[in-house]
Amino acid sequence: MNIPFLDNWRRRTTTVTDAWSDTEGVAALLAECELLRDRAQRAGLVLADTPVSLEALDQLKPRWRDDPEELPWLGNDAGLYLGTVIVRCVPGARWGPGPDGRPVVVMASGRRVDVTAVGREWAEAGAPELSQVFAEVAET
Repeated sequence: MNIPFLDNWRRRTTTVTDAWSDTEGVAALLAECELLRDRAQRAGLVLADTPVSLEALDQLKPRWRDDPEELPWLGNDAGLYLGTVIVRCVPGARWGPGPDGRPVVVMASGRRVDVTAVGREWAEAGAPELSQVFAEVAET
C-alpha cells in the first residue's frame, strides 16, 4: 500500500535518528550557546566548558531576569552549556533526544538529564545552581 505521508514520516524519522548518531556534530552544535556566552563575556567571564565555569555562572548577577523575552532563551542556553560541560567532563555522558525531541544528556548508567529544563529553572529562580547539578550528575 502506498501512502505518501507515511513515506515522508519514515524518511523524517530516520533522518532525525541518524542526526543524533553524529555525536561530535551534535556536541559542537549544542555547545554554541551564543546568547549565554555573549552575556557571560559582557560580565567579564569567559566560558571554558569546565565545572569551574559553571561555578562562575552561578555567581553572576541575574540581569537577564529584567528582560522577559530573553529569559527563556538564556535559560535554554544555560541548560545546553550545563550539558556541554557534563558531556565533556563526565565519562560516558553523551547527548541524545528526549521524549519531546529536546536534547537531553544521557549518562553511562542510562539516566537522562533534562538539562534545558534545569537551565530554565536556573535562569528564572537561580536554583538549582548549575555547579550543584553538575556535581550531582558527575557522582552517578
